[in-house]
Amino acid sequence: MSLAPHLDPVVVDLGRRALLDMGEVSRSLVYGSFLTDDGFEVVHVPDGKVDANRFASMASSIQALSEAVAREVRIGSSEYVIIASDKGHVIQLRVPGHPVVLGALFDDDETLGKALSVARRCAQQLAASLADRPPVQPDAAAHEPDAAVEHAGAPARADAHGVPAL
Repeated sequence: MSLAPHLDPVVVDLGRRALLDMGEVSRSLVYGSFLTDDGFEVVHVPDGKVDANRFASMASSIQALSEAVAREVRIGSSEYVIIASDKGHVIQLRVPGHPVVLGALFDDDETLGKALSVARRCAQQLAASLADRPPVQPDAAAHEPDAAVEHAGAPARADAHGVPAL
């Protein structure tokens, strides 16, 4: 079993880097967050702008609804969600190949097209970083005889994080 994205320090760090890079490209970024499909925040920048847990919960619900609508009306998979207002835009999109969603709030100084482009690049950056990350080395305890879980007389194999399989 692997760590959930919001509990994995490597995912948190790579996500923070991607969000900070997005903020460098777009000064209109007010708030950016990576969140899990089930509504847990992975990481956000900057602090104090938005209630992070509440944003993650609402954004995951909106993402699930948008994907359900796309399936229901048979138009394929949902690429992104945009909430536009006179004071800014919220853009959400899935990180390709991962159970993680990017939610980004831009102020009204940013055009919708640039905000969408910047958000797409951020999600792609995280996906590429996660694909390129080196495999996690199991810790030494996973290799000790008493750390292995036995099943049918054979020691269990450890997953990528060194956790013995049951």
